[in-house]
Amino acid sequence: MASSHFLISAPSSNSGKTTLTLGLLRALKKRNLTVQPFKCGPDYIDPIHHTQAAGHQSINLDTFMSSDSHVEEIYAKYSGIADAAVTEGVMGLFDGADKMQGSSAAIAELLGIPVILVVDARSMAYSAAPLLYGFKNFYPGINVAGVIFNFVNTASHYRFLQGACADVGVEALGYLPKNNDLAIPSRHLGLHISGETNYEKVIENVAAAVSQTVDLDRLLAITKRDQPISRFRSTSSKAIQQLKIAVAHDEAFTFLYQQNIDVLAEFGEITRFSPVHDHQLPKTDFLYLPGGYPELFAKELSANKTMRESVGEYCRNGGLTYAECGGLMYLGKTLTNNQGNTFDMVGALDCNTSMLHSKMTLGYRVGNWDGLEFRGHEFHYSGFTNNELAEAKAKITNAKGIETETKLYRKYNTFASYMHVYWGDNRGFLEKLLELVT
Repeated sequence: MASSHFLISAPSSNSGKTTLTLGLLRALKKRNLTVQPFKCGPDYIDPIHHTQAAGHQSINLDTFMSSDSHVEEIYAKYSGIADAAVTEGVMGLFDGADKMQGSSAAIAELLGIPVILVVDARSMAYSAAPLLYGFKNFYPGINVAGVIFNFVNTASHYRFLQGACADVGVEALGYLPKNNDLAIPSRHLGLHISGETNYEKVIENVAAAVSQTVDLDRLLAITKRDQPISRFRSTSSKAIQQLKIAVAHDEAFTFLYQQNIDVLAEFGEITRFSPVHDHQLPKTDFLYLPGGYPELFAKELSANKTMRESVGEYCRNGGLTYAECGGLMYLGKTLTNNQGNTFDMVGALDCNTSMLHSKMTLGYRVGNWDGLEFRGHEFHYSGFTNNELAEAKAKITNAKGIETETKLYRKYNTFASYMHVYWGDNRGFLEKLLELVT
């Protein structure tokens, strides 16, 4: 089946690629096309917006946290039934963990999909020519097939940019004007996900603008392909265990990799619950508390005393738990938010966390736990104000092999870390945890 495949990237971050991607996803969906979104890298926020815009679950593609074959496999699985597969890049096109490693360009090359550049043209006209020439010719392993300009206010400005494209041999596919109605606010971990923004309205506005000033027919035509994307195909697996698995998932706990959830489902029945709204923890053999924004909902989490007591009792009785980042903060004694207000949390872990006077911690992570390697990512601003947690026998390094301050902690059968572990490709970390289920 012929379908369109392309990767949206940019020369640098903050060029508007997420805004454009959301508009394209919705505009193509409005054409009654089946649209499958993907996100390069470990980002947790953009896929939430992608899923809303396209109506299909967005999937992370990451060649640092997982193997090339895994990326090929999940791309083939999810794009196979789509009319259009739209992948949003991360940072600048060639920015990876180490030079190009794990970059958007590396993923475009691996999957053989063309790149559509988003260029911020606010202070640019013919100077777009050498910029585009460099990105088109720097690395022959990728195909920069077209460009969409952002922040273009007049048709005459766009004509200058079209001339630059013609001289370089990169097709100009259209532009977006500067418009505050198309802006999505940012938060400390990426795009904003609180209730302060009407995302549906913004997505609709961007989709309307895209439909007026971007040549969607041409975009679909130059990115259409008949050949199969990959020789790999996913196979479904029956549950290899019959565990009851509880996964926290609400407005406070949103940072979930779909592939992690798919692998979890192989071990038993998953029940999603809300630490904000539900009254108690569902019956479970394994509790997974992912990251999110618990600091934004600290008051509500603290006020839900029955849930806190239920989770605390489960952990203190030896229930198997993995809590990462925001989940760790929730299991601590107290959480201090950005306004300096301190709230009681579960109290299952001997630590206190705070959003005050802390620094950004960001980067890929490689863990070694008693000889078992596991990979993931870390991105947070919170920090410990008190930490009496015992460390598990795990060493965690950054992408260059330098040991970090990040630790894997254990109390009873509760394990916690600021690291978000990706076990969608390598089940070893999860299997090592689940060995403790009696």
